[in-house]
Amino acid sequence: MLKGISPLLSPELVKILMEMGHGDEIVLADAHFPAASHTSRLIRSDGITIPALLDAILPLFPLDQYVQEPLSLMQVVEGDRVETPIWGVYQEKVGSTSFEYLERFDFYERAKQAYAIVATGEKSQYANIILKKGVVLDGEDHSN
Repeated sequence: MLKGISPLLSPELVKILMEMGHGDEIVLADAHFPAASHTSRLIRSDGITIPALLDAILPLFPLDQYVQEPLSLMQVVEGDRVETPIWGVYQEKVGSTSFEYLERFDFYERAKQAYAIVATGEKSQYANIILKKGVVLDGEDHSN
């Protein structure tokens, strides 16, 4: 156990977050996502929701400040009658940061290129999110 690090973050996930470099991406996948078939770096976070993981990850993980949209979501498939209230939850957590919306199969291809995929217990549909890592800028507090 470490001070200042959420117990929701497994040692394996903390290691992955530390290994990632600027521009690397990580997918937080909902329980419906075919995570195991899309990556060689799969982290299991069963039973944990994506909003809870975002609360644990975002204080440690700088989003890429050099791209317009450092977060990507899977678009709702045309004709699919599903609401996506979870997107509003995400927006509250990231403030004014913009999202990119990717067609389903484009999202899958992007996920295959991600540094890692975290398989969560999130049950909301279209809850998958990709985070692009930025850099810690000079003068930012590195101690918390």
